[in-house]
Amino acid sequence: RQLLLAAPLGQKRVLAIDPGFRTGCKVVCLDAQGNLLHNENIYPHPPVGKTGEAASKLRKMIEAYQIEAISIGNGTASRETEDFINSQSFDRQIPVFVVSEQGASIYSASKIARDEFPDYDVTVRGAVSIGRRLMDPLAELVKIDPKSIGVGQYQHDVDQTKLKKALDQTVENCVNLVGVNLNTASSHLLTYISGLGPQLAQNIVNYRAENGAFSSRKELMKVPRMGAKAFEQCAGFLRIPGAKNPLDRTAVHPESYHIVEQMAKDLKCTIDELIADKELRRKIRISDYITPTVGLPTLQDILQELDKPGRDPRKAIKVFEFDKNVRTIADLREGMILPGIVGNITNFGAFVDIGIKENGLVHLSQLAERFISDPTEVVSIHQHVMVRVMSVDDARKRIQLSMIGVPQD
Repeated sequence: RQLLLAAPLGQKRVLAIDPGFRTGCKVVCLDAQGNLLHNENIYPHPPVGKTGEAASKLRKMIEAYQIEAISIGNGTASRETEDFINSQSFDRQIPVFVVSEQGASIYSASKIARDEFPDYDVTVRGAVSIGRRLMDPLAELVKIDPKSIGVGQYQHDVDQTKLKKALDQTVENCVNLVGVNLNTASSHLLTYISGLGPQLAQNIVNYRAENGAFSSRKELMKVPRMGAKAFEQCAGFLRIPGAKNPLDRTAVHPESYHIVEQMAKDLKCTIDELIADKELRRKIRISDYITPTVGLPTLQDILQELDKPGRDPRKAIKVFEFDKNVRTIADLREGMILPGIVGNITNFGAFVDIGIKENGLVHLSQLAERFISDPTEVVSIHQHVMVRVMSVDDARKRIQLSMIGVPQD
């Protein structure tokens, strides 16, 4: 759940890099909807070391495709590639993000990836996934079997049917919590929306391809095999940013539109004004709108949604930097305070990426000064943390870390 609800960058034009040494870095340029515009290889690192050529290719791509952000996979050569990018000067400030590559290779060899990109090889598909994860982690990660994302422990030791059911349920809850942009969602993402199965999801995508973007939720009824029941279940979770009817951009269900319309009429204003003006909403006497079919909880939900219409419940994304002086395990010294990212959580503690090949372990007893029985009380996946190096076992490549007494931002 924490992984799926990671902070999204949103619809921006992204240049994504799947880094590598010998085979070079695979670079792709994506438009704001995540469509592939261009791909090529650059070789900024040894043994090829065409640094100048790589820099000029990068500049050309950033200019040609009006790139707004750069996404780098966190695998081999990730730190070196990040340094290479940061040492370049572009004509404007472009934020650089390092994203998790977990499961990208699984996706790139999957049927979904082959269907999406039949004419490209796995390296291009993997780089596209790295870029799209930055824009919208949820929409991209639903394409990967949750067991391949590399989170948690003992996944293969439990009842697989129960595990699948629990994972699917979590994915569905996350997708429905965030809602989905009806005009950009893949058929795979749409299948997790209540009331939509694989066939209906594909019909929506086909309808969009033939008739262009949806302009209203009502238009969903024209999709082949969309019945009243399926529409009732799915409509509230499908958003249309920029729709003519402002309620189509929110989580308010179409069957409740008449209530909001009545509220606006009673206050002698438009729905747009009602959404924009908090003072107007304060004048609403909620008890006036209770009917045999619409109770107080429904009305409270509607008002709550009008307060933050269609706003994404996920946090805003932050740029993160590792310590520049730490490159390998040999650079670590006891007592160092370092920034890190929580990569995995198990029963006995949290594994933290501090920017080198080996992850360090913050044992359960070192997460907080008070007694805790479950690491998730203190940390979550992909959380940015500050840690202190307690001990380094170079021979066994083990790093013990602590968060006790280390100020967290």
